[in-house]
Amino acid sequence: MLFDTYHCSGNYDEMFTPNGECRDHYAPFKAALEHMPKKKLYRLQHSTDKAQMAMGMTFNVYHDHEGLEKILHLDIVPRIINGSEWNQLQKGLEQRICALNLFLQDIYNDRKILKDGVVPKELVLSSSDYLEPCVGLTPPKSIWCHITGTDLVRDEKGKFYVLEDNLRCPSGVSYLLESREIVKRAFPELFNRLGVRPVSDYPIKLLNMLQSLTGKERPTVGLLTPGVYNSAYFEHSYLAQQMGVELVTGADLLVQDQKVYMQTTKGIEQIDVLYRRIDDTFIDPLTFNPNSLLGVPGLFDAYRAGNIALANAPGTGVADDKAVYAYVPDIIKYYLDQDPILENVPTYLCEKQDHRQYVLDNIHNLVVKETNAAGGYGMLIGPKSTTADHEKFRALIKSNPRNYIAQPTLSLSTVPTISKENIEPRHVDLRPYILYGDKIEVLPGALTRVALVKGSLVVNSSQGGGSKDTWVLYE
Repeated sequence: MLFDTYHCSGNYDEMFTPNGECRDHYAPFKAALEHMPKKKLYRLQHSTDKAQMAMGMTFNVYHDHEGLEKILHLDIVPRIINGSEWNQLQKGLEQRICALNLFLQDIYNDRKILKDGVVPKELVLSSSDYLEPCVGLTPPKSIWCHITGTDLVRDEKGKFYVLEDNLRCPSGVSYLLESREIVKRAFPELFNRLGVRPVSDYPIKLLNMLQSLTGKERPTVGLLTPGVYNSAYFEHSYLAQQMGVELVTGADLLVQDQKVYMQTTKGIEQIDVLYRRIDDTFIDPLTFNPNSLLGVPGLFDAYRAGNIALANAPGTGVADDKAVYAYVPDIIKYYLDQDPILENVPTYLCEKQDHRQYVLDNIHNLVVKETNAAGGYGMLIGPKSTTADHEKFRALIKSNPRNYIAQPTLSLSTVPTISKENIEPRHVDLRPYILYGDKIEVLPGALTRVALVKGSLVVNSSQGGGSKDTWVLYE
């Protein structure tokens, strides 16, 4: 009876076809739900909420006066992706990361792609995330983007598109790992019977990747956090614990003779690799933002001298720029001589006069985004906004065209989600995580972010979104 009133409303639904039939890879899960008393399902959901809070799976929302700590609500109905579809996504992600890494190495060194006019020089050099101190820099093994979280969405026909790339300090993987443990306990027999690919080895893969960035046999690794008030501090402490590495703040570190040391109760100890979860311009007040109290004076000089490895490399943020995003298909073609396996969402660059005029004329039908904003901020969803909002963004675009792009409003696919009354469709996106060390590895799972408000397209946790476990099947 759970699905008697379930309607997909023209969106692509992950569980059901347009005529209401259950997709094959979801059939065992649907059958299990239908044989479960509704009260038991809601008890499982309630227990999940309690487990998240008990495990400390919380995050902070800045400027929220209702309190700092919130749980990232985990809906226990998983998103399930069959093996063949995932394998294609994996190939597309590997291709994309490879090309973006080559792009970063190029723009900070030879700038061939800029000289050849494939990507406009001014577009890259005017990005607020293009860091002049990184010019001439080559990171260890020429790898810039060691950890990436790429956001994917489906359109109404079920086709996957890349919505954006996150190469600076992508967050969320800890919620993926902990959510898996919670949902496995809720559906243990079903999980094993379906053949779900494991994700529990991510911390050891992450550690191996970090250790591979230095030539030392037993390098000392640390995770650099801004501190307990950061929105992702749970993740920082969780990953450090799971890897068995030191969790440090800038105050715990010092630089002597271009080497980085950690202060311990036994004296100082050299650190060889830092997984830094601090934004680029805050890592070193001597090189970047002089007002930063989070970073380590002299850290960047130690990095340039080759005495410490940083993941991700400073300067990767330029590849996150949403205006640069529009050129990723050209970047893939330029460096790899391949067509992109995963396509971009069609994108209008407001700095282009004809694109800008189209956006201004059709803003009520488009999604407008700031090129360097994240977390769902600096964004306008045209069809769900007021006329006053449209006029506000028209003025912003006209005053600073370089700072804005626009895209069609995608419907986003839906997944059955437990509401107060029943199971209803809610819109989702997908964030797989990719590691780049000796090779590129895509974690066979992802953070599915879900818009908990009916009809909403905003899935960001900072905007009230939740999450789902993502089951990637072997077949």
